[in-house]
Amino acid sequence: MFIVFSCNHKPTGTLSKNGMVSSAHPLASEVGIEILKSGGNAFDAAIAVHFALAVVYPQAGNLGGGGFVVYRLSDGETGSLDFREKAPNMSSRDMYLINKEGDLVVDGNKSRIGHLASGVPGSVDGMLKLYEKFSTKNWGELISPSINYAENGFKITKKQSRGLNNVRESFEKVNDKPIAFLKESNWEEGDLLIQKDLAKTLIRIKDDKRDGFYLGITADLIVEEMNSGSGIITHEDLKNYSSLWRDPIIGNYKGHKIISMGPPSSGGIALLQLLHGADQHNTSNYEHNSINYINLLTEIESRVYADRATYLGDDDFYDVPKSSLLDKNYLNNKFNTINKDIKTKSSEIKSGNIILNESEETTHFSIVDSFGNAVSVTTTINSSFGSKVVVDGAGFLLNNEMDDFSIKPGFPNMFGLVGGEANAIEPNKRMLSSMTPTIVEKNDKLFMVLGTPGGSTIITSVFQTILNVIDYNMGMQEAVDSKKFHHQWLPDVLVVEEETLSDELSNKLTQIGHKIVKRSSLGRMDCILIKEDGSLEGGADKRGDNIALGY
Repeated sequence: MFIVFSCNHKPTGTLSKNGMVSSAHPLASEVGIEILKSGGNAFDAAIAVHFALAVVYPQAGNLGGGGFVVYRLSDGETGSLDFREKAPNMSSRDMYLINKEGDLVVDGNKSRIGHLASGVPGSVDGMLKLYEKFSTKNWGELISPSINYAENGFKITKKQSRGLNNVRESFEKVNDKPIAFLKESNWEEGDLLIQKDLAKTLIRIKDDKRDGFYLGITADLIVEEMNSGSGIITHEDLKNYSSLWRDPIIGNYKGHKIISMGPPSSGGIALLQLLHGADQHNTSNYEHNSINYINLLTEIESRVYADRATYLGDDDFYDVPKSSLLDKNYLNNKFNTINKDIKTKSSEIKSGNIILNESEETTHFSIVDSFGNAVSVTTTINSSFGSKVVVDGAGFLLNNEMDDFSIKPGFPNMFGLVGGEANAIEPNKRMLSSMTPTIVEKNDKLFMVLGTPGGSTIITSVFQTILNVIDYNMGMQEAVDSKKFHHQWLPDVLVVEEETLSDELSNKLTQIGHKIVKRSSLGRMDCILIKEDGSLEGGADKRGDNIALGY
């Protein structure tokens, strides 16, 4: 039985006692909760949800992408898994630059659409690493639901019909064979999406695990697809891919332990820097989403994103100065220049002096089981439907994560993020990410599991949601629903959700120097809060088809 309670005053999410799954699609959440109800743990459910999302949420769920896991076991042990995509071995620093009248300029389309935009996928290897270390269930039981939805189809939502129709032209441009995502007429809500080739791929993974994707028929199909479109992923790239267990980034905020993802994600370091700035300037003393609150947070955010552009990348290739970036004296000096009444121009903000790059269609899910284990997973193929390339005969989409590298210093990716040497393209290197799967403890106990899609806005959405709960005493659903805003240093604009600002507040922000850009939504959070009585509140974002289910 799925339990949902309502509240007459503040919005309340799904409440449960034993377990919770919050994800971007109702069918994926149902798959996960059924695994928990049958005795599986949070990792079993995470694997099942991930493969289900690859079928029922193809704009971001994936076999052809990658992501990150942050986990906390019931005994308090924490860890993280990096299954981020890697640059193919034939990648080169200037692969997206063309000579134009003697100057090297960026050909941005090549890193965003088509075969050359794809990094080596990590998702299948990542799920197998989770399975081998933590699973209690049979591998086939975890994948069977996704095979069923691929083979027999499922009814698409209204939002999904719009998404499929919006990318029709791109699909047609890079796929010369029939694909499941194209039909003669436009997609409509309730249409059945059947993916027979994807079902066959999932069956190979079910039967042969890693070898069912990185070797054999599926690998052959990937390489054939690459060869047909001037892509560069080879059999060797697929065979040699491996996800990595990494130490999470850990810090504190007002007595709460923050556990998040380290490089090649920028999320954990940036999040802890943001929380330090909020604490240093006592942002909780200001009315929520008031002019001083918004200006203070944007001042903090712009300084943090300047550091992101300069210092963050794949720690296996670039010596990321993690301890220096989180040093209290360094951060105190960085944020000391902030005035709550004044907006600083981005041209006047530089990264700190230390001695020594996503569409909104990433997806996130949070899971807590009856044993007390918690899993926070963010996964992506970058922009909506990734590179738009469907592997012929295999039925899954390839990512366009190569755009998350710094293609040329100072040149922005599709999210406006700039980067430098730390995130330059190198063979086998993992591209920088904004994904921020996060777990929060309070009094040494599990308190919150959270994350979101949203490209460059992921970090600030997670940041503001944490503040909403800890500083403004919001429940999980209320914190998720709350209107959000975003600043990333460059471009020098304040991005706000529609209906966030009154005319008066908008005018005041403009007067102190903010250029305001409105968005229909920021983030699609999937979060879980552990309440004082031990019950769970799932916060699933109404900005999407997200749903939290508990039992």
